[in-house]
Amino acid sequence: MVFGGFQKLTLLDYPEKTACTLFTAGCNFSCPFCQNASLINPNGSNQTQSIPEILKFLKTREGLLDGVCISGGEPLIQDGLSAFIDEVKALGFLVKLDTNGSFPGKLEKLIASGKIDYIAMDIKNTPEKYAETIGLPVYDITPVKDSITMLLAGKVSYEFRTTVIYEFHTADDLISIASWISGAGKYVPQQFADSEGVKQSGLHSYSAEEIQQLLLGIKEILPNTELRGT
Repeated sequence: MVFGGFQKLTLLDYPEKTACTLFTAGCNFSCPFCQNASLINPNGSNQTQSIPEILKFLKTREGLLDGVCISGGEPLIQDGLSAFIDEVKALGFLVKLDTNGSFPGKLEKLIASGKIDYIAMDIKNTPEKYAETIGLPVYDITPVKDSITMLLAGKVSYEFRTTVIYEFHTADDLISIASWISGAGKYVPQQFADSEGVKQSGLHSYSAEEIQQLLLGIKEILPNTELRGT
């Protein structure tokens, strides 16, 4: 496991829970709007914490934190993920996994093992615009589709989420995404926020009024839609 970041307290990353967030290094996508661009290349990220240091910290937070969020990068590219989760679970913490859904086989094994308590899966865009949105020349959408189907089966608590960017998402795109994941228990569009850490400069969010208007169409398909990051 290679970690490129560690947030010791979050009240936002794990719904209705107090948690810490670990950011793994390395990602198979290269999204222009990525807030953690320094984590995309695993060789370009400085490991901030070792596993013993993280576990030592968690032992001091038993009874104080509810859970641990494992984000990235893309955590499922880490070979030691399952074993690390075992150590976290042994301390009594809930585990939330953030994933781009591109490794359905690994995701299925973790769900079947019962090690994961909550999953947040990114839906980057419509299938037709996926490659462009994740910064790749081409992309076979099949793994993402398989992961969506898996989560819709309801064997683990989950949410789907989309970071909404003016340059990448139209109103029709968001309706198409909502139709793609129709039946989802929870969908979370997230307002894009520009920062120094974003991979590509010059991207924009919709205004508060515009995003609220976009939500009206989404909610007709997915009533359990919650905006994040206003």
